[in-house]
Order: sequence, then structure tokens, then C-alpha cells
Amino acid sequence: MSTTVSSTPCWKSLPAEASRPVRALWALAVSLAFLLALWLPSAHANNANIEVTQLRLERGDDGVYLSAAVQFELPDLVEEVLDKGIAVYFLAEAEVYRERWYWMDTRVAKAERHMRLAYQPLTRRWRLNVSPVPITNAGFGSSVAQNFDSLADALDAVKRIGRLRLGDVSEIGDDPVQSVVFRFRLDTSQLPRPFQIGVVGQSDWNIAVERSVKLPMEKSR
Repeated sequence: MSTTVSSTPCWKSLPAEASRPVRALWALAVSLAFLLALWLPSAHANNANIEVTQLRLERGDDGVYLSAAVQFELPDLVEEVLDKGIAVYFLAEAEVYRERWYWMDTRVAKAERHMRLAYQPLTRRWRLNVSPVPITNAGFGSSVAQNFDSLADALDAVKRIGRLRLGDVSEIGDDPVQSVVFRFRLDTSQLPRPFQIGVVGQSDWNIAVERSVKLPMEKSR
């Protein structure tokens, strides 16, 4: 059995002599705090259907690489959008931090992998474009394309983040254990503008996960 506990902040009344602008700002702050208290529990629940199932850090001759795997079910609403020929975008991010006892940890490396998934009605196949930079409608730049016969096969490729290059060993360091932050999400900012407005507040589009962990530096096989 799981229990969710939520609470609403308790605010003291303003003094009677407070000016009208101060009262207006105070009322706005109370309203925002109340809405935030209602939103936070539901936002946490929406992310419960996605998890990171694998993280691995490897050191090769030409740099340091991260491999990851995530697991999630694509909501029916997102699948319907894909079936209509509208592309959906995913983003995987990884950061490496160096610990400092005298101050906050410093970031020594960051890498991204942008993925564009779209259905091709003419060929009845699914195309996945992968790029280290955002994929825009103006062109796919240096992205690598793969074609799949089914949506399930294409999603399997999206969920497996293989050998994401984080940087050179000289930049990251050769410590046997590294602090890594990994994020994966459905990137709604890349959707057409009308869809960006329409997905606000819809939990079906809230596919996101983050994990911070210390990983051993393994040698590439």
C-alpha cells in the first residue's frame, strides 16, 4: 500500500495597513503556492511509468563513453500523433562531475543525444534520426538515420543509449569511480507550435526520468 501526503502552506494575514499593491502581490504568491502544492504530487506520479534500467561507463582509447537503457510504455495519445505522420523527439543527456570537498562539484563533461522518430506513410516504415545536436525541420544535418518495420522495434532503439561519447580522458580524469547524472525525456519543445500549446498539463506527454549515480570506470571490451 502506498500513501501520498500533500499539504497546503499556512499563511499569516497581512497587517491592515498594508498597501493595495502589496496585498495584490501577496494574493498572487499565495495562489501560486497553492497551485504548486497541488501540482507537485501529480507530477511525481506521472513519471512513475519510466525508469533507468542500465547505466555503464566505459573508457576507450579515444574517450569516455556512457551506455544506458530506459524502460517506458508509449501512451496511446503519443502513438496516435505518430500515426498521423507527426514526428516525436526524445533527448538523452549525461553529465560527469568532479567532486570538490571545499566547494560544489564541478561539471567536467556533458553530452546529448537527440532522437527524432517519425512514421513514413509511403513506405509504411518508421524512421529514427539520431544526432548530437537538435534536429530541426530545416534539415537533419549530420544525423544518422535508421529504418524499422514496426514501432516496437523503433522504440527499442530509442530506449537503448549506446556509447554516448562524454569526452576525452584528459578532460574527465582517470578516477576509478565517476559521478554521473543521466536524464532522458520526451522533448515537447521540438513539436509543432500548436502541439506545444496543446500538450501543456497533459500527463501523457510527461515522459521523463533523471538518475544520479557513482559509476565505476570500466575498460571497453
